[in-house]
Amino acid sequence: MATKDKDLNDLFLDTLKDIYFAEKQILKALPKMAKAATSDKLRAAFEKHHDETEGQVERLEQVFELLGKPARGKTCDAIMGILDEGKEIMDEYKGTAALDAGLLAAAQAVEHYEISRYGTLKTWATELGLKDAAKLLDQTLQQEKKTDDTLSVLATSAVNLAAAA
Repeated sequence: MATKDKDLNDLFLDTLKDIYFAEKQILKALPKMAKAATSDKLRAAFEKHHDETEGQVERLEQVFELLGKPARGKTCDAIMGILDEGKEIMDEYKGTAALDAGLLAAAQAVEHYEISRYGTLKTWATELGLKDAAKLLDQTLQQEKKTDDTLSVLATSAVNLAAAA
């Protein structure tokens, strides 16, 4: 039930909990994706992003601290759906030349979700006058954009050629 008392602060906190949950799920999924990847470059990209994601979780915990709130996740159906699609690809394309292309597509869907969330959170933090939070969220946003660029480069090079062969 919606109440008229809810405001941008509540929405900001809810969305923060949502992305916190999402990052924790991504931390669990990345090693499985790295293990499934046949390309060494793709595996390395997943492993690097796993390390980065740990730092992103820490930054989110800092944002919760700035708000004086406990760092708690809230089930995010969107990320669960995106990660389920990734699992499906791993099962259905195991041992095929198209597997890495599918893994890349799944990973980019994750990145695009994160980029949209962090962009929104950064904007709201700025509007709410939470300068330090906005800075932390922007650091993660830039990192996610870089990861997406890396995945795009991988996707257009070897992986897609292998899938087409």
